[in-house]
Amino acid sequence: MTDVRNTPAEVWAEMQRGNERFVAGEPQHPRQDAERRTELASGQRPDAALFGCSDSRLAAEIIFDKGLGDLFVVRNAGQVISDSVIGSLEYAVAVLEVPLIVVLAHDACGAVGAAIESTGVDAPTLPAYIWRQIAPIVPAVRRVIRRGTDEGRPADVIDADAVGLEHLRATVTELLRSSELISEAVADGRVAIVGANYRLGEGTAVPSIIVGDASDANA
Repeated sequence: MTDVRNTPAEVWAEMQRGNERFVAGEPQHPRQDAERRTELASGQRPDAALFGCSDSRLAAEIIFDKGLGDLFVVRNAGQVISDSVIGSLEYAVAVLEVPLIVVLAHDACGAVGAAIESTGVDAPTLPAYIWRQIAPIVPAVRRVIRRGTDEGRPADVIDADAVGLEHLRATVTELLRSSELISEAVADGRVAIVGANYRLGEGTAVPSIIVGDASDANA
């Protein structure tokens, strides 16, 4: 492993190239052999941290055609910020010195769907821990409902994709608000954050928000 670190833009550009290979059905499956396994036994130096939904269709290393030791992955249902998520991402930045954090949402998210359903008048009572997991998504639902009613749409007609993107933006905002360590790293230009939405049918990871010194990260 090398100590030379790529810039946030370079790391994201390489992840996009890997995603393009995956979409085209031409993955290279790099760094997945016994030699790489042996190389990593004494330590790790991932290129990026990825915080995404636990959905079984969002296997990060497959989507971005990465190998062992390339990504430091943190996942939970609905990519909801929590103390454990922040602590894990701070470890990635402070100890592993990753230059990029990718927050990966996706369409047809079950957690987003549950959050939307919970706002209905006759919504069923959810088990306590499931409710606690999806509750942070509900404000995004309500913001989308308010925008829709302002534009003349019925309150019960809710665009799930719009909620998912609203929650993605809120997740990035909350991460920066909650973690002084990460927000300072972004301000210093050492780290950038890319919020992307994965399209299940197409296989594409489409960036919708970029924070930090990575203005050309999607070039």
